[in-house]
Amino acid sequence: MIQLGQVNRLEVIKIKEFGVFLDGGERYGDILLPNRLKKKDLAVGDKVDAFIYMDSEDEVIATMERPYATVNQCASLKVVDINRIGAFLQWGLSKDLLVPYNQQRRPMGVGEYHMVYIYIDQQTGKIVGSSKLHNFLEEANVDFTVNQKVSIQICEQTNLGYKAVIENSHLGVIHKLDVLQPLRIGQRMHGYIKTIRPDGKLDLQLQLQGQEVRDDLGQQILNYLHANGGVSDITDKSSPEEIYQEFQVSKGNYKKALGGLYKKRLIEISSKEIKLL
Repeated sequence: MIQLGQVNRLEVIKIKEFGVFLDGGERYGDILLPNRLKKKDLAVGDKVDAFIYMDSEDEVIATMERPYATVNQCASLKVVDINRIGAFLQWGLSKDLLVPYNQQRRPMGVGEYHMVYIYIDQQTGKIVGSSKLHNFLEEANVDFTVNQKVSIQICEQTNLGYKAVIENSHLGVIHKLDVLQPLRIGQRMHGYIKTIRPDGKLDLQLQLQGQEVRDDLGQQILNYLHANGGVSDITDKSSPEEIYQEFQVSKGNYKKALGGLYKKRLIEISSKEIKLL
């Protein structure tokens, strides 16, 4: 079934001077893929992966361009124009994405980047965006479990830390203490479910905690010491940024791993360095 706002694999059924027509089935009929939007020569019978959307004249049209995100996904997009109906954001296609005024969480300005959810407006049938993510994404847990690895996208900085989109379906929070590195709006990465609060809302962490993680980190530290003459100036007094740059872990996890190695009498710790014993 052909889906508006998605990439579909369609067959070329006609060729004209201005473009080719793709088989849109009973629902959409012949869909034009203009020459300016196709990236290679095509012949009748060829199959092509094309993104299907509506042009400025409300006609269903195909393109071989790829948007930064498709319908039912989130993306951080740049505002390139504003008019009487809303803001227009660049999303990788020749036609910009409209975010109507009533779908703007706060007023948008040209040059700004905003995280938006892309959807099909049920009244107009057009593909539009909304920065009111809470209207489209769940905040309460349904199927997630603690320590589950998930795909996340940073969407907003708050007093608590950062809000993030989880698996394109939920919203969660990374608290300040769990922020191990500079984060930017729109950044995609992996994280883990840290806690599920009594109200079902989700807290995230960028690394797993626990003894198994610390044991693995302890071995990394030992390997680092062996490779550097048995000495390291990255101590439990070092900055979180310095620790993360070398080991990609939080300062808390690093200190616990050092403590474990010290108890095993494998290292010696001072304020300025750690040494192999």
